[in-house]
Amino acid sequence: MPKQKSHSSSKKRFRKTGTGKFRRNRAFKKHILTKKAPKRKRQLRKSVIVSDADQKRLRKLLPYK
Repeated sequence: MPKQKSHSSSKKRFRKTGTGKFRRNRAFKKHILTKKAPKRKRQLRKSVIVSDADQKRLRKLLPYK
């Protein structure tokens, strides 16, 4: 059986934790930052765990990660 291909854009957006879950960066942090409060921008810096509903989908997109 041939090898599966990893989804290229997903490789760049997600990384796997030690426990096998996926981490992602938050959205809304690239531009139009003047109207956003400093507290909100600070919290957007932190990465978060991908929701359980999307974990299964990511495992298919990234079979070797």
